Amino acid sequence: MTQTLEEIDEVLHEPDREFVENSNVYEFMQEYGIDDFEELHRRSTTDVDGVADSGLDWFWGAVVDHLDLAFDEPYDTVRDDSDGPQFTDWYTGGKLNIAHNVVDRHASPNSPTRNKVATIWEGEDGEVREVTYHDLHREANQVANTLEARGIGTGDTVGLYMPMVPEIVSLLYGCLKVGAIAVPIFSGFGVDATATRIEDAECRVLFTGDGFYRRGDEILLKGAADEAIAEAGHVEHTIVYDRLGADIPWSSDRDEWWSESVGEADDSYETKSLPSDQESMLLYSSGTTGEPKGIVHTHAGGLVQPAKELYFSFDHKPSDRYFWVSDIGWMMGPWMLIGNHTFGGTVFIYEGAPDYPEPDRYWEMIDRHGLTAFGISPTAIRALQKHGDDWLEGHDLSTLRLLGSTGEPWDPESWRWFYENVGNGETPIMNISGGTEIFGCFLQPLPLHSLKPCTLGGPALGMDVDIVDGSGESVADDNERGYLVANSSAPSMTKSLWSGDERYLTEYWSRFDDTWDHGDWAQKDEDGFWFLHGRSDDVLNVAGRKVGPAEVEGALIDHESVNAAAAVGAEDDTTGTAIVTYVQLEPGYEERDDLRDELRAQVGEELGKPFRPREVLFVDEFPKTQSGKIVRRLIQSVYEGEQMGDLSSIENPDALDRIAEAR
Repeated sequence: MTQTLEEIDEVLHEPDREFVENSNVYEFMQEYGIDDFEELHRRSTTDVDGVADSGLDWFWGAVVDHLDLAFDEPYDTVRDDSDGPQFTDWYTGGKLNIAHNVVDRHASPNSPTRNKVATIWEGEDGEVREVTYHDLHREANQVANTLEARGIGTGDTVGLYMPMVPEIVSLLYGCLKVGAIAVPIFSGFGVDATATRIEDAECRVLFTGDGFYRRGDEILLKGAADEAIAEAGHVEHTIVYDRLGADIPWSSDRDEWWSESVGEADDSYETKSLPSDQESMLLYSSGTTGEPKGIVHTHAGGLVQPAKELYFSFDHKPSDRYFWVSDIGWMMGPWMLIGNHTFGGTVFIYEGAPDYPEPDRYWEMIDRHGLTAFGISPTAIRALQKHGDDWLEGHDLSTLRLLGSTGEPWDPESWRWFYENVGNGETPIMNISGGTEIFGCFLQPLPLHSLKPCTLGGPALGMDVDIVDGSGESVADDNERGYLVANSSAPSMTKSLWSGDERYLTEYWSRFDDTWDHGDWAQKDEDGFWFLHGRSDDVLNVAGRKVGPAEVEGALIDHESVNAAAAVGAEDDTTGTAIVTYVQLEPGYEERDDLRDELRAQVGEELGKPFRPREVLFVDEFPKTQSGKIVRRLIQSVYEGEQMGDLSSIENPDALDRIAEAR
């Protein structure tokens, strides 16, 4: 969203001294004799002991030691980039398993966390279940034995097309125990999207459920799973979790109930010790056109990165109860589980909709369960904000000590609402940005940082990132907008794409020499605060003048009548590209021609006359991902009458019909 200097230039959050000195990152700095964040970040990336770029080696080695991450066999070298940053090997020679770090050692007989709650689950219907580390360990072992009995071992892929039930945790960890590659698939996907992933990954076993609840309705999964299997092939065993007790189709030669397979398996298992670069997860990220990208993560990177981020940025404490709104099918699902469970933490999982049965569902659950960290997307906050402040009344949110956000740029008004109303004007918003490709963050604040509205703080520890212009020259210190890039690898960066190196190199390493192009517009202001301005590949070039869609959308949202907006480009004989906007109005406002003119004028006033939209179209809803992001590429495809490509990330595909019918 657009962010004017006046709106974001004021520092609204200043951490007090006690908060800073009790933080994990401060403790780390004290251990290594580091005085301030700037020195810490420099040492974590470059120029350690006079050797350029050796900071990565120092920091990522120190993290393993400081966080007590367990390698079964010690690694020889932190980093080997002899084949270039594109193909860096991390923790070479070492052996480990994520599952041992996140569950086995916490469930050992002498561990103080053995009977601690690992996950709290709440169904949309109000059912609550708590799972201890001992429970989790036993069930993950049962999953592992179930897989091995069906011929699954190291390097085999297993599909997870599951509802958000507690068993997703033991399922993920059970896959990791046997060395299988977990393939999480978003439970909201339809047949084609699910089939694409099963076919590409060649999953021989698929876990699914009969269904789940969403806004009080039963959403069935099993039928879609069967159709996807018929389309994709490969699947020999389907293991079905009974969430609803629904009447579902059944194939007696392939289908098994969870209770009769996993539930009756042996609950003891010796977790495999695997090489650092052994694949752990295959996460899919939707492409603009064509097939989604299969992103390959390893056991070392898939452990170290989320552990580092949860410990330092989210200041993980033993008493924390952590809730990030996500699905196991998105990166943030496994990220939050692994990052928290590394430290024996407690994760809260919710099955249903944020506003069911009332718009205060999140606030009520935070209060009742005493949750301490809460992460959500800006779009979801805007949707809750429009219900009004009254829904927050009567809910004690004082247990919250950190707020989280990711997925898209904020607008200042919504950021302030989140900070002041949910965070009581004192709880920092840890606004982070990275992606499925790195299973973590390039940018994120730390508890040490002051915050301006919408900021992402700055580069994350160990992440050698920069802002460059089109020629690859750094503009970070010039207060100029440019491309967000990484000059070096990180442990959790995808080792390639499942489909091979060619697309991997084209997608991430082809714009600049030996530099990762992340595809975001970024800017650092004069005070050192970093901001994002949307996707760089979405830029609108109007008569040689460039503007990001997020800026146009933000200018529209600044109008009191607008709840949400999307801007896309269209061919224009005069300007080359013209701006077309779609607007969802706040309740109580009418779609009128004079309002359309007002909105066009507002964009012109804020961004300049060349950027006034050629069209302002009214809609009732936008196509969104499960995390709440509006998907512009599909809106543009509908406008231009083109093939829409991959629809797998869309939670509400029917909204595309509404876009086609825009007024």
